[in-house]
Amino acid sequence: MPKQSLKNWTLAIRPKTLPASIAPVFIATAMAFGDGIYHFPTAFMCLFGALAIQIGTNLANDYYDFEKGADTQERLGPVRVTQAGLIPPSSVKLAFIVSFSLSAIACLGLVMRAGWPMAVLGVFAVLSGIFYTAGPRPLGYMGWGDLLAFVFFGPIAVAVTYYVQSFEMNAAVFMAGFAPGLFSVAILTVNNLRDMEGDQRAGKKTLAVRFGRSFALSEYLFCLLTAALIPVFIYMLIQDHLAILTSVLTALAAVATIKTVLTKTDGPSLNAALAATGKLLLIYSILFSAGWIL
Repeated sequence: MPKQSLKNWTLAIRPKTLPASIAPVFIATAMAFGDGIYHFPTAFMCLFGALAIQIGTNLANDYYDFEKGADTQERLGPVRVTQAGLIPPSSVKLAFIVSFSLSAIACLGLVMRAGWPMAVLGVFAVLSGIFYTAGPRPLGYMGWGDLLAFVFFGPIAVAVTYYVQSFEMNAAVFMAGFAPGLFSVAILTVNNLRDMEGDQRAGKKTLAVRFGRSFALSEYLFCLLTAALIPVFIYMLIQDHLAILTSVLTALAAVATIKTVLTKTDGPSLNAALAATGKLLLIYSILFSAGWIL
């Protein structure tokens, strides 16, 4: 594959957003490992499936936003390969079909291990990824993106990954899923802040468009700070795994990024803030996971 083509496909899958699918699997697997009920092959299937669904969603978003006119030459965000003519629309469409098909293979493995409910969740996740930007009333265009990001990259991702390894569930695991979910909403909020003007022209009614910049800034701040406090609530609940409280330090690491989001409006600054928010999610997941195992 030519280098330029590889670069374009890398742009298309949006690697800076992928911590949203990696972190919940990492956290759940660390919790299962710390509890002595882990199963690494199943954890790998969860990671593979989560990445395939997110990449498929990103590619479908690239394709359908171009079709609907949401991505134009005036956008402030990173280049979208369909709009920029870097990859033919037909190739992008084929790529997201392949990606979702690969996620179905992982889902089949989870069904064989944990039963038919995994199939229901898998189908729902794929349909949400497609219809986030596809169809006459796309979910993302109606303002449902934040809720979907929280649910699928948060409590559901962590709970499912833990359950299919251990066949057990508890309140601490479910609560642990709130943090990556909130971080994922924060990532999406930066994206929506950056794209507010273009989204408004295209009729894409994200929460930032519906309620304005001040609301979106408050949402970002709330998500980051609340996510960092989740370990405190978990420790209060279980009175164990004291070391998870080190992940609260993520709030201090977030200060510079929060300042950027609150004070900057230009595309490059917000693009950097989006990438930094993804890194904060990874930092949090590493600290929390290490704390749980130790």
